[in-house]
Amino acid sequence: MEQDPRSAGTDLLGLDLLEAWLSSSRAPEDAMELSELDGFLAGIAVGPQIIMPSEWLHFVWGDEPPVFEDAAEAEAMLGAIMARYNEIIHGLQDEEGILEPLFLTNETGEVIADLWAEGFLEAVGLRPTAWDPLFSHRDAGSLMMPILLLARGTDEFDLDVDEDRLDELLAEVPNMIAPCVVAIDRFWKTKRSRGRVPKIGRNAPCPCGSGRKYKLCCGRN
Repeated sequence: MEQDPRSAGTDLLGLDLLEAWLSSSRAPEDAMELSELDGFLAGIAVGPQIIMPSEWLHFVWGDEPPVFEDAAEAEAMLGAIMARYNEIIHGLQDEEGILEPLFLTNETGEVIADLWAEGFLEAVGLRPTAWDPLFSHRDAGSLMMPILLLARGTDEFDLDVDEDRLDELLAEVPNMIAPCVVAIDRFWKTKRSRGRVPKIGRNAPCPCGSGRKYKLCCGRN
């Protein structure tokens, strides 16, 4: 299967080298695959709390530390991971909210997104209690449904649809991931900004990082 790097700004060479290394014998046996890593980075980037790389990086390797050929290889691999992480963050700060996941595609061009979704949920698992307000929210909780469907399958959910419609739904789910994750990011940014609302001028830049004025973003009535 191949990665589906949709973003024009993505460092394709760096990602190709990272994917090759993660698939090599030098990578730990339980190291994440590139698509899983991409979902993991997205989950960290949009989460309710800031998690420093010093805490989450070792989850990328699994149970064993990586063995790099030399310092240059270590710098290249770590640099590729951080470059992708920063790219995700910068895309979410765009006014439109940009996220272009690195899904897998099979030989027929079908998009395979379950590994990406599993990586996202691994990031959620780093702060499960902090994510509770989203899961329990009457409206926003549904934003996690596409990710949960992909990562856990349909058996855990009572979906009142026939088999044909279920197949159609599952085929549509990968296209729902990006807008749902952007909305999750906005949910947490809005929630964090509420405590500071009285101190923000209506014409000041919104603290969520959208680039819009506060009155046109999180401060909109």
